[in-house]
Amino acid sequence: MDETPHQAPTPHCISGPPHNGDGAAELRALLGEARKLCESLGAGFYDLPPRLAEFQQRLDEERFHLAVLGQFKRGKSTLLNALLGEALLPTGVVPLTSIPTFLHAGKRRAVRVFFHDGRETAFFDLTREQASNVLARHVTEKENPKNQLGVARVEVEHPAALLSAGVVMIDTPGIGSTLRHNTEATLNFLPQCDGAIFVVSADPPVTEVEKTFIKAVQEKVPKLRFVMNKIDYLTEEELEEAVRFFDRVLKESGAPDEETIFRVSAKQGLDARLREDALLWERSGLRELQRYLLDFFSREKLRILQLALARKALAVVADAATKVELQRRSLRLSRRELEQRIQLFDSKVAEIEQEKLKMTDLLSGDRRRTVQRLEDLAEALRHDAGRYLHGALSEILESKENGATLEDKAKARLAEEIPEYFTAKLAAFSSDMNRTLKLVLVPYQERLTGLVNTMSATAAELFDVSYRVIESDGRFEELHRPYWVTEKWNTSITPVAQEFLDRCLPFELRKRRLQKRLSEEVQTLVIHNVENLRWATLRNLDDTFRSFAAALDQKLKNTAEATRMALRAAHARRDENATTSEPAVKRLEQNAAELARLENSLGRFADSL
Repeated sequence: MDETPHQAPTPHCISGPPHNGDGAAELRALLGEARKLCESLGAGFYDLPPRLAEFQQRLDEERFHLAVLGQFKRGKSTLLNALLGEALLPTGVVPLTSIPTFLHAGKRRAVRVFFHDGRETAFFDLTREQASNVLARHVTEKENPKNQLGVARVEVEHPAALLSAGVVMIDTPGIGSTLRHNTEATLNFLPQCDGAIFVVSADPPVTEVEKTFIKAVQEKVPKLRFVMNKIDYLTEEELEEAVRFFDRVLKESGAPDEETIFRVSAKQGLDARLREDALLWERSGLRELQRYLLDFFSREKLRILQLALARKALAVVADAATKVELQRRSLRLSRRELEQRIQLFDSKVAEIEQEKLKMTDLLSGDRRRTVQRLEDLAEALRHDAGRYLHGALSEILESKENGATLEDKAKARLAEEIPEYFTAKLAAFSSDMNRTLKLVLVPYQERLTGLVNTMSATAAELFDVSYRVIESDGRFEELHRPYWVTEKWNTSITPVAQEFLDRCLPFELRKRRLQKRLSEEVQTLVIHNVENLRWATLRNLDDTFRSFAAALDQKLKNTAEATRMALRAAHARRDENATTSEPAVKRLEQNAAELARLENSLGRFADSL
């Protein structure tokens, strides 16, 4: 099936003119200029150049994230499979988990699974069936309910021509199913998307859940297109009625008046790709959608990415301008006025330090309560694990087989049960602890952000300069999941003499002795696993609280130090004569003018996109 872009223009034109091909070079030059200027401004600006360097790297990579969104059972995964040309992504009658799947370009099929604890598992040179099975094990609710495996994301490499255009396509969880965590995960994921395809189906019509979700998506995703799937379910008259109804919904949601609605049958499209049926591919509507996407990737992808990076760079340059203005205004004050304002600023910093000490004391108390939660979870896990594994052992020992065979079967069964049980329990254990940590730490993050803003606002008011309000992102670094013992089953634990003695005993007595030995081994294994988990989690908890307290202290210190450095520089100039301070003022004015010019250039660049 031909996947090369067509030279003829697509019938569905993309809104907005294509940006000049020199746009990337222009933005790269502006980012480089801003980075070089911030580096020349001195120690008080040390945090800005790395941020600008990150923007430069993102621009060079040209990675565009296109998510496929929609309600459960609208055919999102089937649509992606049709565009890929094979049945790769899991589909079915049950929802997927809350795990996004990222589809990258690659010469051969490969799957990488990233876990919340930092682990990574990779599978290379896969057949279509192998790749599909790996995905099913990690991203389906059936095989990984509520993401008990703790999968953070899955990345797939695939040779589909559509991906070679420098785009990463993302299969997202379905919203509006009985799995509420799927809807929440998708909403939280939206800010990471540069564009999206929103999938509805011709039958049934658009739901209230979808109407609400469309409004949320329009607010958070820069580029959005709509697809009506399952057109093969309706007659032509019914389809026209469904499209008119959906068009009214879009207008009520604030979409453009002439918003294009692509009409497709993802099922027919996939069948067409598998059978290499060009006529069916055309009739499915996927050919038209594919042509649009290829045209979009070639014309719009870089423009939208540039717009996002230009806006981020504007914020960094504005931050630098605020610090330069603070230094400049300080140098215009008399020494007495400057010392008075420095004293007032130091008084406010001292007040904030007292607030920080109170926060540290409260944090210590919350750490103790979090540790107690850990102990309670560990005790419950010891009890549940022992009951579960002893129950499995009792089932096996009900057999009438001879002792040696029975022991082998018991150990083989337990060797299977142990990793499966602890894998699921560990995921639940880690999730519980991370939820507890989030409830504890996020309020502290918000209070810390408030203190930083108070410090910045004080300096702004004292020296009559503007400042940018910082908003808390509400995130924290989750606990790393500890390693645990999945198999510590000693198959040769029974001494030879004891085995010989067992063979001389009656069957029932041999079985009782076997049950006692195995029960003791099970209990030892449970204690070993749970204690290993408890100890590793406790160490992680200590590290998390310690690093959070250190970050709290460092953030306030950095904010105060950045202001103090500007004030100290001004104070030093006050001790010199006017002939030496005046050049410093002029230099700062020149820096301010250069930053203002950069702001204007970045603003004009963003407006031109």
